[in-house]
Amino acid sequence: MATEDYTVISDPQEALRGKWGIAIGTFLVYGIVSFVIGLTRVGFLILGGPLTLGIAIISLRLVRGQDIDVGMIFKGFDNFVNALVTYLLMMLFILLWTLLLIIPGIIAALSYGMAFFILADNPGMTGSEVLRTSKAMMDGHKMDLFVLYLKFFVFSLLCILTLFIGYLWLVPYMHVSLAAFYEKVKAQYNSPTVINEINSIQ
Repeated sequence: MATEDYTVISDPQEALRGKWGIAIGTFLVYGIVSFVIGLTRVGFLILGGPLTLGIAIISLRLVRGQDIDVGMIFKGFDNFVNALVTYLLMMLFILLWTLLLIIPGIIAALSYGMAFFILADNPGMTGSEVLRTSKAMMDGHKMDLFVLYLKFFVFSLLCILTLFIGYLWLVPYMHVSLAAFYEKVKAQYNSPTVINEINSIQ
Protein backbone atom coordinates (compact mmCIF):
# COMPACT_ATOMS: atom_id res chain seq x y z
CA MET A 1 0.00 0.00 0.00
CA ALA A 2 1.07 3.59 -0.56
CA THR A 3 2.42 5.17 2.61
CA GLU A 4 2.71 8.82 1.58
CA ASP A 5 0.49 11.35 3.31
CA TYR A 6 -1.85 13.15 0.97
CA THR A 7 -5.20 14.89 0.72
CA VAL A 8 -7.46 13.79 -2.10
CA ILE A 9 -8.65 16.56 -4.44
CA SER A 10 -12.01 15.39 -5.74
CA ASP A 11 -12.34 18.08 -8.44
CA PRO A 12 -10.19 17.17 -11.48
CA GLN A 13 -9.86 20.81 -12.56
CA GLU A 14 -8.69 21.78 -9.09
CA ALA A 15 -6.21 18.89 -9.10
CA LEU A 16 -4.77 20.18 -12.37
CA ARG A 17 -4.68 23.81 -11.30
CA GLY A 18 -1.15 25.11 -11.68
CA LYS A 19 -0.06 21.79 -13.20
CA TRP A 20 -1.67 21.93 -16.62
CA GLY A 21 1.66 22.51 -18.34
CA ILE A 22 3.46 19.49 -16.89
CA ALA A 23 0.29 17.40 -17.19
CA ILE A 24 -0.22 18.21 -20.88
CA GLY A 25 3.46 17.59 -21.61
CA THR A 26 3.47 14.30 -19.71
CA PHE A 27 0.33 12.93 -21.34
CA LEU A 28 1.52 14.11 -24.75
CA VAL A 29 4.73 12.11 -24.33
CA TYR A 30 2.66 9.16 -23.11
CA GLY A 31 0.51 9.39 -26.23
CA ILE A 32 3.53 9.48 -28.51
CA VAL A 33 5.17 6.52 -26.76
CA SER A 34 1.90 4.55 -26.86
CA PHE A 35 1.50 5.30 -30.57
CA VAL A 36 5.02 4.15 -31.37
CA ILE A 37 4.79 0.85 -29.50
CA GLY A 38 1.25 0.40 -30.81
CA LEU A 39 2.64 0.10 -34.30
CA THR A 40 3.33 -3.52 -33.41
CA ARG A 41 0.61 -5.46 -31.60
CA VAL A 42 3.12 -7.63 -29.78
CA GLY A 43 4.94 -4.56 -28.52
CA PHE A 44 1.76 -3.05 -27.09
CA LEU A 45 0.73 -6.34 -25.48
CA ILE A 46 4.07 -6.49 -23.70
CA LEU A 47 4.52 -2.81 -22.84
CA GLY A 48 0.91 -1.65 -22.59
CA GLY A 49 0.53 -2.85 -19.00
CA PRO A 50 3.54 -1.03 -17.52
CA LEU A 51 2.70 2.14 -19.44
CA THR A 52 -0.93 2.02 -18.26
CA LEU A 53 0.28 1.54 -14.70
CA GLY A 54 2.63 4.50 -15.07
CA ILE A 55 -0.16 6.80 -16.23
CA ALA A 56 -2.37 5.55 -13.36
CA ILE A 57 0.39 6.44 -10.89
CA ILE A 58 0.68 9.92 -12.41
CA SER A 59 -3.09 10.47 -12.34
CA LEU A 60 -3.32 9.41 -8.70
CA ARG A 61 -0.48 11.73 -7.72
CA LEU A 62 -2.32 14.62 -9.35
CA VAL A 63 -5.57 14.03 -7.45
CA ARG A 64 -3.51 13.61 -4.27
CA GLY A 65 -1.86 16.99 -4.73
CA GLN A 66 1.58 15.49 -5.35
CA ASP A 67 4.17 16.52 -7.89
CA ILE A 68 4.71 14.63 -11.13
CA ASP A 69 7.35 14.53 -13.84
CA VAL A 70 7.49 13.08 -17.34
CA GLY A 71 9.75 10.22 -16.26
CA MET A 72 6.94 8.78 -14.14
CA ILE A 73 5.38 7.50 -17.36
CA PHE A 74 7.84 4.62 -17.05
CA LYS A 75 7.26 4.08 -13.31
CA GLY A 76 5.10 1.07 -14.12
CA PHE A 77 8.17 -0.79 -15.36
CA ASP A 78 9.27 -1.05 -11.73
CA ASN A 79 6.40 -3.54 -11.37
CA PHE A 80 6.67 -4.98 -14.87
CA VAL A 81 5.47 -8.55 -14.22
CA ASN A 82 2.32 -7.68 -12.26
CA ALA A 83 1.47 -4.88 -14.71
CA LEU A 84 1.93 -7.23 -17.68
CA VAL A 85 -0.13 -10.04 -16.16
CA THR A 86 -2.90 -7.66 -15.08
CA TYR A 87 -3.07 -6.16 -18.57
CA LEU A 88 -3.10 -9.49 -20.39
CA LEU A 89 -5.72 -11.01 -18.07
CA MET A 90 -7.93 -7.95 -18.35
CA MET A 91 -7.74 -7.94 -22.15
CA LEU A 92 -8.39 -11.68 -22.25
CA PHE A 93 -11.45 -11.58 -19.99
CA ILE A 94 -12.95 -8.57 -21.79
CA LEU A 95 -12.38 -10.28 -25.14
CA LEU A 96 -13.99 -13.52 -23.98
CA TRP A 97 -17.07 -11.71 -22.65
CA THR A 98 -17.28 -9.62 -25.83
CA LEU A 99 -17.27 -12.78 -27.93
CA LEU A 100 -20.50 -13.76 -26.18
CA LEU A 101 -22.21 -10.39 -26.65
CA ILE A 102 -21.21 -6.73 -26.76
CA ILE A 103 -23.05 -5.84 -23.54
CA PRO A 104 -21.24 -8.44 -21.36
CA GLY A 105 -17.98 -7.17 -22.81
CA ILE A 106 -18.83 -3.60 -21.81
CA ILE A 107 -19.81 -4.74 -18.31
CA ALA A 108 -16.51 -6.60 -17.97
CA ALA A 109 -14.56 -3.53 -19.08
CA LEU A 110 -16.38 -1.41 -16.49
CA SER A 111 -15.81 -4.04 -13.79
CA TYR A 112 -12.06 -3.97 -14.38
CA GLY A 113 -11.92 -0.20 -14.83
CA MET A 114 -10.12 0.44 -11.53
CA ALA A 115 -7.54 -2.32 -11.98
CA PHE A 116 -4.45 -0.22 -12.59
CA PHE A 117 -5.30 2.29 -9.88
CA ILE A 118 -5.56 -0.62 -7.47
CA LEU A 119 -2.23 -1.99 -8.67
CA ALA A 120 -0.65 1.46 -8.29
CA ASP A 121 -1.70 1.46 -4.62
CA ASN A 122 -0.94 -2.25 -4.12
CA PRO A 123 2.13 -3.19 -6.20
CA GLY A 124 2.40 -6.57 -4.50
CA MET A 125 -0.96 -7.78 -5.75
CA THR A 126 -1.09 -10.40 -8.48
CA GLY A 127 -3.03 -9.80 -11.67
CA SER A 128 -5.89 -12.06 -10.62
CA GLU A 129 -6.13 -10.35 -7.23
CA VAL A 130 -6.21 -6.93 -8.86
CA LEU A 131 -9.02 -7.86 -11.24
CA ARG A 132 -11.02 -9.60 -8.53
CA THR A 133 -10.70 -6.56 -6.29
CA SER A 134 -11.68 -4.17 -9.08
CA LYS A 135 -14.76 -6.26 -9.81
CA ALA A 136 -15.76 -6.20 -6.13
CA MET A 137 -15.01 -2.49 -5.79
CA MET A 138 -17.09 -1.63 -8.87
CA ASP A 139 -20.16 -3.50 -7.67
CA GLY A 140 -22.90 -0.87 -7.74
CA HIS A 141 -20.69 1.71 -9.49
CA LYS A 142 -20.48 0.43 -13.05
CA MET A 143 -23.28 2.70 -14.28
CA ASP A 144 -21.57 5.72 -12.69
CA LEU A 145 -18.40 4.90 -14.61
CA PHE A 146 -20.37 4.36 -17.81
CA VAL A 147 -21.95 7.81 -17.46
CA LEU A 148 -18.48 9.29 -16.90
CA TYR A 149 -17.29 7.67 -20.14
CA LEU A 150 -20.30 9.12 -21.95
CA LYS A 151 -19.27 12.54 -20.68
CA PHE A 152 -15.78 11.97 -22.08
CA PHE A 153 -17.30 10.93 -25.40
CA VAL A 154 -19.26 14.18 -25.68
CA PHE A 155 -16.15 16.20 -24.83
CA SER A 156 -14.24 14.24 -27.48
CA LEU A 157 -16.75 15.25 -30.13
CA LEU A 158 -16.34 18.88 -29.10
CA CYS A 159 -12.56 18.56 -29.35
CA ILE A 160 -12.92 17.64 -33.01
CA LEU A 161 -14.31 21.13 -33.58
CA THR A 162 -11.02 22.54 -32.25
CA LEU A 163 -9.07 20.62 -34.92
CA PHE A 164 -8.15 18.12 -32.18
CA ILE A 165 -6.16 20.71 -30.20
CA GLY A 166 -8.63 20.35 -27.35
CA TYR A 167 -7.41 16.83 -26.74
CA LEU A 168 -4.26 18.28 -25.17
CA TRP A 169 -6.45 19.38 -22.27
CA LEU A 170 -9.07 16.65 -22.46
CA VAL A 171 -6.73 13.65 -22.11
CA PRO A 172 -5.20 14.78 -18.77
CA TYR A 173 -8.67 15.75 -17.56
CA MET A 174 -10.06 12.29 -18.40
CA HIS A 175 -7.29 10.39 -16.62
CA VAL A 176 -7.43 12.62 -13.56
CA SER A 177 -11.23 12.30 -13.49
CA LEU A 178 -10.88 8.51 -13.48
CA ALA A 179 -8.35 8.73 -10.65
CA ALA A 180 -10.76 10.93 -8.68
CA PHE A 181 -13.53 8.41 -9.40
CA TYR A 182 -11.29 5.64 -8.04
CA GLU A 183 -10.65 7.58 -4.84
CA LYS A 184 -14.39 8.11 -4.38
CA VAL A 185 -15.24 4.45 -4.97
CA LYS A 186 -12.37 3.28 -2.77
CA ALA A 187 -13.60 5.50 0.07
CA GLN A 188 -17.01 3.81 -0.13
CA TYR A 189 -15.54 0.35 -0.25
CA ASN A 190 -16.33 -1.69 2.86
CA SER A 191 -12.77 -2.22 4.00
CA PRO A 192 -10.07 -0.14 5.68
CA THR A 193 -7.69 -1.13 2.88
CA VAL A 194 -7.99 -2.95 -0.41
CA ILE A 195 -5.54 -5.58 0.84
CA ASN A 196 -7.83 -6.53 3.72
CA GLU A 197 -10.78 -6.73 1.33
CA ILE A 198 -9.03 -9.09 -1.03
CA ASN A 199 -8.37 -11.41 1.89
CA SER A 200 -12.06 -11.41 2.79
CA ILE A 201 -13.25 -12.32 -0.73
CA GLN A 202 -10.71 -15.05 -1.44
